[in-house]
Amino acid sequence: MTGPARRFRTAPQGARGTARPATDDPQIQYLAPAAHRSNALHPGAWWVWALGLGTAASRTTNPLLLGMLIGVAGYVVAARRTSAPWARSYGAFVKLGLVVIAIRLVFAIVLGSPIPGTHVLVTLPEVPLPDWAKGVRIGGRVTAEGLLFALYDGVRLAGLLICVGAANALASPSRLLKSLPGALYEVGVAVVVAMTFAPNLITDVQRLRAARRLRGRPDKGVRGLLQVGLPVLEGALERSVALAAAMDARGFGRTADVPARVRRTTAALTLGGLMGVCAGTYGLLSSEGAGYGLPVLAGGLLAALAGLRLGGRRSVRTRYRPDPWGVRAWLVAGSGIAVAGLMIWASAYDTAALHPGVVPLTAPTLPLWPAAAVLVGLLPAFVAPVPSEESAPSASHAERPAPVPLTKPSPAAWRKASSTPAVEPAAPVPPKESS
Repeated sequence: MTGPARRFRTAPQGARGTARPATDDPQIQYLAPAAHRSNALHPGAWWVWALGLGTAASRTTNPLLLGMLIGVAGYVVAARRTSAPWARSYGAFVKLGLVVIAIRLVFAIVLGSPIPGTHVLVTLPEVPLPDWAKGVRIGGRVTAEGLLFALYDGVRLAGLLICVGAANALASPSRLLKSLPGALYEVGVAVVVAMTFAPNLITDVQRLRAARRLRGRPDKGVRGLLQVGLPVLEGALERSVALAAAMDARGFGRTADVPARVRRTTAALTLGGLMGVCAGTYGLLSSEGAGYGLPVLAGGLLAALAGLRLGGRRSVRTRYRPDPWGVRAWLVAGSGIAVAGLMIWASAYDTAALHPGVVPLTAPTLPLWPAAAVLVGLLPAFVAPVPSEESAPSASHAERPAPVPLTKPSPAAWRKASSTPAVEPAAPVPPKESS
């Protein structure tokens, strides 16, 4: 194939059928091979890594450490995400984080801040409130200390959202559903459908806006939004109907008969374990429950796993080619757990560095050991399998024009086409006869 066709390099001998890595660095290729079906990273490892980063972000309000955590998540996403529709949701989570920061600042300006301050920036008109609303005010003084405290808090919330967005961009929802225990299959289907709704919605909006631009119609403003919204809803309804038919054809909701004693034991273990997980997670995320959070979380996980193991007897489904949890999955998940554990340890021994004060106003400093712990989260960018050229997002893929929609030609186009003389094809040249 000549011309602007895409050229592929041939794979080395013995690697036929494998995809070529998206990088030419031999050291990176040695650490992380090209991703294919047999060595694909388990999606649960990406979620454990992202939740570890999110736990670390919840333990600090230092903007420098939070910026490092956001940078680590963004670097790993840029290095290891594919071009699948659900992989493009990371940018939406970043924008959502910026919106959260803006809302937090607006609340601090309008509703005030509990942080006392002496550096008054502006004084807004204060709305008088009745006696039963004591402790709440609208308007009044806006101090630099209150705004700085709200900014730190907003950046922490944005960091949590961005870490969750990294997991959404790296882990395949369908493969994650396939890896769930049988007892959580129905719940997992609902969660996966909810997780894939936003990426599919964004893809539909981009496709319809591109089609309207090709037709010369406005795609911005209220009018463009109204005319794009109806086809988007229609496409969502069609996908829902197709999904319901596929789930029914695959026997969704059918269960096997188990004794009542096993059902009661399963319900008690699962419910008690999930309550323990919630209590332990709250203890880890709050500064007061660092002592009991980890033991309660461990006990809840053991009880929940035992309940899920028993509950899996009701599921009659089978797994086709399950994803293995290999060494690279342990490294990716372990890096996230290490970041969370080291940050929890640092928050217990160096609270001042992880929570810089705002009264009086002081510039935050970057603590050395917590910053080194955050850099451990970069390990997946070097050990996770490298996406192939066909699946890695590239500039040529991003700049590829949208397909031209099939539209009915206008009468002017019909007249122009009918007035243009047809060009007869050249007659073929007969081959020379051999003597």
